[in-house]
Amino acid sequence: MNEQSSPSRFETLAIHAGQEPDAVTGAVVPPIHQVSTFKQDGVGGLRGGYEYSRSANPTRTALEENLAAIEGGRRGLAFASGLAAEDCLLRTVLRPGDHLVIPNDAYGGTFRLIAKVVERWGVEWSVADTTDPDAVRAALRPTTRLVWVETPSNPLLGVTDIAMVADLARSAGARLVVDNTFASPYLQQPLALGADVVVHSTTKYLGGHSDVVGGALVTSDAGLAEELAFHQNAMGAIAGPFDSWLVMRGIKTLAVRMDRHSANAARVVEALVAHPRVTRVYYPGLDTHPGHETAVKQMRDFGGMVSFRVAGGEEAAVAVCDRTRLFTLGESLGGVESLIEHPGRMTHASAAGTALEVPADLVRLSVGIEAADDLLADLTQALA
Repeated sequence: MNEQSSPSRFETLAIHAGQEPDAVTGAVVPPIHQVSTFKQDGVGGLRGGYEYSRSANPTRTALEENLAAIEGGRRGLAFASGLAAEDCLLRTVLRPGDHLVIPNDAYGGTFRLIAKVVERWGVEWSVADTTDPDAVRAALRPTTRLVWVETPSNPLLGVTDIAMVADLARSAGARLVVDNTFASPYLQQPLALGADVVVHSTTKYLGGHSDVVGGALVTSDAGLAEELAFHQNAMGAIAGPFDSWLVMRGIKTLAVRMDRHSANAARVVEALVAHPRVTRVYYPGLDTHPGHETAVKQMRDFGGMVSFRVAGGEEAAVAVCDRTRLFTLGESLGGVESLIEHPGRMTHASAAGTALEVPADLVRLSVGIEAADDLLADLTQALA
């Protein structure tokens, strides 16, 4: 698999970027600046540029510098949630009459934001299979300003060639946005492949411990970064100091966690492929996956997300979700603990009846970092 940057470089940045020892005490972990306002040395005399924590906070600044470094970007911005980050991006870039292209396999919350909120501002959108260059070309219009990609996608693990779609978007005068949540910056760096903006739910792999909700945008476009920062402050959905600190804490171990997530997922996939009650497995690491070659080209490894379909239809899939003991039934993903869910009734319920509707017999796993043999035993009894 392609090593986009040396492993030691990434791991070093994850631990040290934006996180110099505290100048006053020497503390090796950045302090939590749990403060709303800052003393000024005379009117307009700001210390380090800080005046009010919605506009900037030292703990959030440390996280934003770290995010930019690990994604290979110029500027990172941290938000209260992944959807808050998406909302800021959409309202910064789009105007009434503009058009955006979204994937036919996208996170239900992203679809809901665009179809139920953004559309009301007079923004048009259409759906395309972003893994198919012809489908992307057909979806582009003279008014297209954004092309939105998830890769791997949620929940069918589709893989889009980022460089290919970046070229198509650029030729149409549009920007490419890549939701990199499933891969994380350790496994994939979209900016290096031509993306204009990277979106993250930092709730997931970056935080990694199911104890924080957050989001992020990263870009290398200095002009766009300034616009996004203006809207971040004007709209106010910023990451708080403690949330920022928790995400930074998670990022320090991102590389080692993703290695374990990927290794465990590979074991789970092997077992699912061989199971008689499983009719299909979705995982980029399978050489039968239609996006496998692209994943090999643009990812370091294949990640911890796995989806599969169960013989017997929707009720059988729901029953599997109900029978697991170690896999916790719950939404979200990317934590150290393994989760199981039924996308059609849970995370993707808002897409029912649309082009983004997911199969009713689909089960999605977020494979954690527990002992792989224990995970396999749990799935085996749940599928019995």
